[in-house]
Amino acid sequence: MTSTTTASAHNLLTDNPELYEARFPDPDRLAGRWTEDCLRRHGAGPRVLDIGCGTGRDATHLHGAGRRVTGADLSEAMLAHARTHHPGPEYVHADLHSFDLGRAAFDAIVCLDSALLYCHTNDQLDGFLASCRRSLVPGGLLVGEMRNGAYSLGRTDLLDAPAVNSFTWQGTAYRSTTTLTVDRAAQLLCRTRVWTANDGSEPVEQRSAWRLLFPQELRHLLAAHGFEVLELHDGPGPRTEPPWHEGLLPGRTADADRLHVVARLTESV
Repeated sequence: MTSTTTASAHNLLTDNPELYEARFPDPDRLAGRWTEDCLRRHGAGPRVLDIGCGTGRDATHLHGAGRRVTGADLSEAMLAHARTHHPGPEYVHADLHSFDLGRAAFDAIVCLDSALLYCHTNDQLDGFLASCRRSLVPGGLLVGEMRNGAYSLGRTDLLDAPAVNSFTWQGTAYRSTTTLTVDRAAQLLCRTRVWTANDGSEPVEQRSAWRLLFPQELRHLLAAHGFEVLELHDGPGPRTEPPWHEGLLPGRTADADRLHVVARLTESV
């Protein structure tokens, strides 16, 4: 009898950036356009750090909008893909838990698609925000887009049943079965995902987690690191339903699955 799954220390999507873009297409660069709208509305300067830049799609959109962009990520595979397929920004290796890319080197830092929530502990969150404070000019912006921890309070629709997704890339059919659970003591949304493919490869099981941050908790953390919150809301945004489009202004609630924040640095080191 063969094993149904094999554990992997790697991540199928982040190790294969082209596969990642096939699974999460963004042909209209919605996330990049939303980010640029935030930066323009709040008068951000041209130097932007995209921390957790992934394949570089958002970074290159901001570059195309006239900004001087640095994309930073922990995955060398993602960075190599970004340099080849999404040129323009400078791409560097960095860990969002603690990074030093130059004191007061940026007018804005953006952290999209729940990358911030890979800071699982309070120390990691403090390390991220201290790095942002050190890297921003006084008055610089921090723009974040992530899952909303408040949505998990009393809600079980994400947890009730596994989510199944299928897509085909380069002639291979991929199927993922994703199960979410909540570790309430650690405030983590834990994900177990099993990948199968029709190319004869063994199934692969992968585990990851996001920190569940609540709106008022996020306000407190930002204030403790010298940031003034300008916007904090559940949408519209690039991954909301309905999604953001040009001309839409931020909402006033923080009830849905996504959380969007724009904060200005009022104190620097």
